[in-house]
Amino acid sequence: MCGIIGYIGHRQVVPILLEGLHRLEYRGYDSAGIAVIEDGELCRVRRQGKVNSLAARLAERPFESLIGMGHTRWATHGKPSEANAHPHANGDASIMVVHNGIIENYQMLRAQLSTRGYQFSSETDTEVVAHLIEDEYTGNLTQAVKRALRKVTGTYGLVVMHAGHPHELVAARRGSPMVLGVGEDEMLLASDVAAFLRLTDRVVYLEDDDIVTIRAHEYVIDTLADKPVERETERIEWQAEAVELNGFSHYMLKEIFEQPDTITNALRGRLIGGEGMAHFGGLDKVLHRLKEAQHLVIVSCGTSYYAGLYARYVFEKLTDLVVEVEIASEMRYRKTNIRSGTVVVGISQSGETADTIAAMYEAGRKGALLLGLVNVVGSTISRLTEAGVYNHGGPEIGVASTKIFTSQCCILTMMALLLGRFKHLSVTDGMEIVAGLQRLPEQINMVLKQANAIRAIAAAYAQYDNFFFLGRKYNYPMALEGALKLKEISYIHAEGCAAGEMKHGFIAMIDTHFPTVCLATKDMMYDKVISNMQEIKSRSGKMIAIATEGDEAITEVADDVIYTPPNLDFLQPIPAVVALQLLAYYCAIERGCDIDQPRNLAKSVTVE
Repeated sequence: MCGIIGYIGHRQVVPILLEGLHRLEYRGYDSAGIAVIEDGELCRVRRQGKVNSLAARLAERPFESLIGMGHTRWATHGKPSEANAHPHANGDASIMVVHNGIIENYQMLRAQLSTRGYQFSSETDTEVVAHLIEDEYTGNLTQAVKRALRKVTGTYGLVVMHAGHPHELVAARRGSPMVLGVGEDEMLLASDVAAFLRLTDRVVYLEDDDIVTIRAHEYVIDTLADKPVERETERIEWQAEAVELNGFSHYMLKEIFEQPDTITNALRGRLIGGEGMAHFGGLDKVLHRLKEAQHLVIVSCGTSYYAGLYARYVFEKLTDLVVEVEIASEMRYRKTNIRSGTVVVGISQSGETADTIAAMYEAGRKGALLLGLVNVVGSTISRLTEAGVYNHGGPEIGVASTKIFTSQCCILTMMALLLGRFKHLSVTDGMEIVAGLQRLPEQINMVLKQANAIRAIAAAYAQYDNFFFLGRKYNYPMALEGALKLKEISYIHAEGCAAGEMKHGFIAMIDTHFPTVCLATKDMMYDKVISNMQEIKSRSGKMIAIATEGDEAITEVADDVIYTPPNLDFLQPIPAVVALQLLAYYCAIERGCDIDQPRNLAKSVTVE
């Protein structure tokens, strides 16, 4: 997803814009640019490639402006190029726009504007907005933006500058995040608070169809329908240092090693050991409806989808709910079975995942109780849902999610415990689960202490171009997640498979050049997974096993073994997936890949 930063105040703007763009690099992008007002004119500098390339160009052309905006673009309409980079301008460059999202009716608008003499210099949908604003402008920039956006179909988070308005910026939001930062004699706009957290921790989260006009000393929010609104000012709970590398080579590695803390934060204040119970303040107001629920639908995408798959097994074990897990992009276009007593839980790290939001809107129309599990306070899903839970995991910068995935798994397990204790789970059962959850931070630490050994294993396997990940029951979603991590950051082709399905086609791929990672922790499915491993060995397939401490017998089957601590059968996969994260990370290191900004990927997918 693209990144936006805007500023007006008393400081030199270019360093602020560049720092903001650097902090937004994790979101994925292929070009970058800024616009400032200097000597009464809008000045624009753009570059294809990294922000450092833009910074080098700006070093050759110093600006002293106190107002400006910047953008990192992830290509949707038009290939990566300087001409397609943001900001985009109208014909005489008196109006410039930076935009995240997609203008769905841009072709129709472009054709209409072309017939009226407007000329286009890019392949993008965004340029249409600049010309629309010019077409509607009669002296009031905010009103021109509103009139233009009323003609637009699609999603946007955008900021607009006008050369004739050197003391204001106008921003709007629909379906793409936009947050206002409130400072002392300065105001900021961004698609993510990380872009400006060093300057202020006071923020206002804009909602869909909000229009905000900012000046150095004030801001005014109203809507596309000209209705004044008041939005609450909130304080960000994490510090700017949380987005620093703090000695780690990459954000992904830092976040892998943060997992004992993020799991602790996820559990803190939510477990009642003496009662074998969990408690979520964010669910209190809907608890009576949850007690009566019969049908649970978990909706999510990517890594969050695999957290949902894991949760399905746990909910089925601990509760009597009928549980379904849906890929959001599929659910939103299907005839879904939403009925009385249905609870829909949307899972998203950012809380801005477009397909998940759309699927939840549809479920809400059909009467479902909507719950959210998100990491970002003030995000769209957190406002869309009737109740929900925050991860409290701190910012996750690495594109490949790690710490939020394990946090999601723990929180969903606690939700299952909560609902299970209302029905058939005994106090003793609950106390055992609470104790197992409380062991996880230290157990993950034990896996992290094997990082050097895992790196050595990765070095021996990184030259392979194909991998197979095998798991069963609780370990099956972890096999899918392990394969996803490897392909995301190392570009190795990897497939995850339910172990029982191996003979139904997958086994045809096994040979000496197609290694397998087998999740073989000690649980009720252990013997069956060992049988799969024997079948792989008989076909000369190389194997890495993720096994439970003390399992010496597995060394007779696997070529390499990574040990994880014993726990309840449905909790053992959580430390195991941390080992898979490290394996993927070190394979990518061996192959010289860009870990935190893998090709073609964005951190938050806010367009379809």
